[in-house]
Amino acid sequence: MKVQGVIFDWAGTTVDYGCMAPVHVFLDIFRSKGIEPTLEEVRGPMGYLKWDHIKTMLEMPRIGKQFEEQVGRPYTDGDVDEMHDEFEPKLLSILNRFADPIAHVVDAVAELRSQGIKIGGTTGYNDTMMSIVAPKAEENGYAPDFWLTPDSVHGKGRPYPYMVFENIVRLDMGMPAQVVKVGDTTSDMQEARNAGVWAVGVLRGSSMMGFTQKEVQVMAPDVLQQHLDAARMKFMESGAHFVIEDMSQLQDTIRLINEKLAEGERPTVA
Repeated sequence: MKVQGVIFDWAGTTVDYGCMAPVHVFLDIFRSKGIEPTLEEVRGPMGYLKWDHIKTMLEMPRIGKQFEEQVGRPYTDGDVDEMHDEFEPKLLSILNRFADPIAHVVDAVAELRSQGIKIGGTTGYNDTMMSIVAPKAEENGYAPDFWLTPDSVHGKGRPYPYMVFENIVRLDMGMPAQVVKVGDTTSDMQEARNAGVWAVGVLRGSSMMGFTQKEVQVMAPDVLQQHLDAARMKFMESGAHFVIEDMSQLQDTIRLINEKLAEGERPTVA
């Protein structure tokens, strides 16, 4: 038994270094309500369906209190709807600028394909958003064999496992133990665990790290290492079976997983 499929997340994993596009918009729509979220609060639910992301932020005690102070009442699902309606067009207007493949992604995918490994994709974006991101990413050199959004699984995105299951079926990836999910958020790791596949977190470019490429380039090496170590720990606490610094290390991880499979080991689940 060997790995037959790798399922990648999109923003922060394969494209959009730092997962910056949604961050800009989340900050904007909360500021429009008189609320100033921290980057940690914005990035905490990253990877969820965007409606769920907004609701999760509003449920945070500090943000919920600020909302009530500004609006004069607790939030309702109608407020989530309104903010989501504001979120989507803002994000759509900038997404085409955030579809460049992250370093080593294109080469890693080519190497996997040369071994007959199939390439899938899941995302927290919806179909409308991906109608912009996917063609632009393909133009820039990255295109999985198949991808889908929560729209295709009745809105049951991460941490539900259904997008992973659909990839496995559509691409005939074999058993869940023969599949690897690579992502940059806690919800990616939860999705993988819930699906019974191998969970791999990637550090550079990730929402878990939360830095732009320029910020990383000018960061002192010892400070960068501290952030890498902290993000690695967060991934492991989120359920990652493995953590890689960047996609150039993915092939070594696949080899290690194949060794574990040959010994009869299977991925631990949620």
